[in-house]
Amino acid sequence: MKERQTSLFGGTLLLTGTGLLGQAVGFVYRIFLSRLVGAEVMGLYQLVLPVQSVLLSVTAVGLTAAVSHLSSRYHALGQSWVMGAVLRRCLAIFLGLFAVAAVVVGLGSDPISVYLLGDARTRLGLLVLLPCLLLTGVENLHKHYFYGSGTVGPPAAVEVCEQFIRTGAVLGLLVFFLPRTAEGTVGLIALGMTVCEVFSACTLVLLYRRRARALPKGPAPAGLGRRIAAIALPVGATAVLGNLMGAATAVLVPQRLVAAGVPVSESMSAFGILCGMTLPMLAMPTAFIGAMALVLNPRLARETALGRKRQVHGLIHRAMLATSVLILPAMALLAVLGPTLGRFLYQEERAGDFLLPLSVGMVLSCYQAVLSGVLNGLGEQRAAARNALLSGGVQLAATYCLMSLPGWGLKGYVAAFLLSAGFGALLNWSSVRRGAGMRPRLFAWWVAPGLAALLTGLCVRLLFRALLDAGCSQALACGLSFPFGVVLCAAALWVQGVDRSSFFDD
Repeated sequence: MKERQTSLFGGTLLLTGTGLLGQAVGFVYRIFLSRLVGAEVMGLYQLVLPVQSVLLSVTAVGLTAAVSHLSSRYHALGQSWVMGAVLRRCLAIFLGLFAVAAVVVGLGSDPISVYLLGDARTRLGLLVLLPCLLLTGVENLHKHYFYGSGTVGPPAAVEVCEQFIRTGAVLGLLVFFLPRTAEGTVGLIALGMTVCEVFSACTLVLLYRRRARALPKGPAPAGLGRRIAAIALPVGATAVLGNLMGAATAVLVPQRLVAAGVPVSESMSAFGILCGMTLPMLAMPTAFIGAMALVLNPRLARETALGRKRQVHGLIHRAMLATSVLILPAMALLAVLGPTLGRFLYQEERAGDFLLPLSVGMVLSCYQAVLSGVLNGLGEQRAAARNALLSGGVQLAATYCLMSLPGWGLKGYVAAFLLSAGFGALLNWSSVRRGAGMRPRLFAWWVAPGLAALLTGLCVRLLFRALLDAGCSQALACGLSFPFGVVLCAAALWVQGVDRSSFFDD
């Protein structure tokens, strides 16, 4: 596997391609998983996942940001031998933090599952996820070392293989051992996730060691620990508090439904459908955003370290334009075709509920994520941290208040998601504008892509209904409407002067 540096959009496209493949595999995985275990177990599984996110944020998230940012910086300054020292020091810190977290969760798994998560059936899943957490942290630290050095091939390949292994491991265990209790089923899912992390962590460690042998040797610079802490602490603290608020929101949703008179089983099923089916369907097109954030952060760090303000503005422009051009039309298509896709894929009528407002919220959350990555790349971790916490606080408070209103139920959660994403995007743009000294390009970023998305959504809706009235099946109508929408959107963008060269030149 040849290792070389890639451009912003070369690396983004590579990660997007592997991310889309991984998303497709993960999408199929979720379909079969939901059919095998049912909506109630999916709801229990969704309760366990935020705990893993919180533990990862405590132990690894800040350190991975430090590895990516500092590796890119020292690589740009010609001090590549420091990159290994950064990774080794971050690994040592991670292992110490994980040991503390494992003891706390191991000893407190019973009260955590009963009092914090609100369901004792999550206890086994919590315990099985501990070795998965250890392997995930080791994997992510090595993965961000490669991203920081501008080499995206090895982690991208490992990511794709991981998706296939996870799908085979989890579904294989479920098919072989089912039927089991709900708690045992959640434990089997967590065990399958651990199996795939064994492969990913071991593979990336071996690839790193092979690469490290070819690097020059030299002393680590003075104050390296302080530089790591300056990045890891605000990013990690933000991730911890943000995930705690996310976990609180995840626990709050079924509890508020129960408080409104919905039976426990039904409330857990509704929560599982929304977070395990509807939102993952909307998240499919966002693979590009995650890929771009991974490549954008070290590129911005490199250009900032070299004092190239014009290049920094160009990177931000292409990132915002690419986000609008890809995400706005994708959400327009899903808002129209999503209910049919939800019924077809999940065999669940409610999987298409709230698609229109959730698609708007997903667009805003994509802007929020991209701008947060820009702030981290600019070295403005404190601003990114503050904005993320304020946004998470808005979502938690709005979820509690709005779901308490008579007759709102899940509508309150959807409204809170919209408010939080919009507020976070505005805060992040305000910080980017001050930090980079850059003005928004309204037509290129929002007007042209927004008009193309609106035209696409309206025309696809008309075509879809016409095909159904003509006797076409829903599957065939979707299959014909989707490529029509893609071509129409590309043409609308081209007419307005937005073509490939507008955001893929690097």
